[in-house]
Amino acid sequence: MTATIALVDDDRNILTSVSIALQAEGFLTRVYSDGETALKALIDNPPDLAIFDIKMPRMDGLELLRRMREKSMIPVIFLTSKDDELDEALGLAMGADDYIAKPFSQRLLIARIRAILRRTEVSPAGAAESGEPAETVLVRGRLSMDTSRHRVTWNGGDVTLTVTEFLILEALAQRPGVVKTRNQLMDAAYHDDIYVDDRTIDSHIKRVRRKFRQTDADFDAIETLYGAGYRFSEE
Repeated sequence: MTATIALVDDDRNILTSVSIALQAEGFLTRVYSDGETALKALIDNPPDLAIFDIKMPRMDGLELLRRMREKSMIPVIFLTSKDDELDEALGLAMGADDYIAKPFSQRLLIARIRAILRRTEVSPAGAAESGEPAETVLVRGRLSMDTSRHRVTWNGGDVTLTVTEFLILEALAQRPGVVKTRNQLMDAAYHDDIYVDDRTIDSHIKRVRRKFRQTDADFDAIETLYGAGYRFSEE
């Protein structure tokens, strides 16, 4: 079935350009110019995924997400002109699935959308109907990754990751001790033949480490092998 994507942004140019790009990829789109207008529509007629700007009049994206999460768990990606880690951390803690700063590549946005939709295709209920396991939990030492719920814990404490960060960590943790090159991590995180600079993977790794160190200051399970790539060390 064709997925429906809702776009909420006060920038008409963004609404138009992203909507056209998504429709060219086969998605259906609905557009809203502010959070207050979007809220009732998103709850009454939920799309498969929503994309919110953070800075909007009448109701900003964070408030829209907070109020929507009281009724709905549809996946949400934030678009924002502010590369603000505080906004990102708050948005992810409130239940956003990913976060992309403007200006952004539309191909990258579409790759993120597809990655999130792939993860939500088999819900626990849907998996039970298909005969597949209701949940899959990857455990590596103190790390636990629940791939059905997109939940990560370290030493029992929650670590909030974006979808891209989750996919990179999952690729490393699946085979502890095995070195993954940057190209292999790009393939794991982006899939759809999206070109990503090596430095982007390095930045993701730094952010993942920083998030884990907020839970455990001594976290060192992701090792850098200069000139080769990264590996996950299972204690």
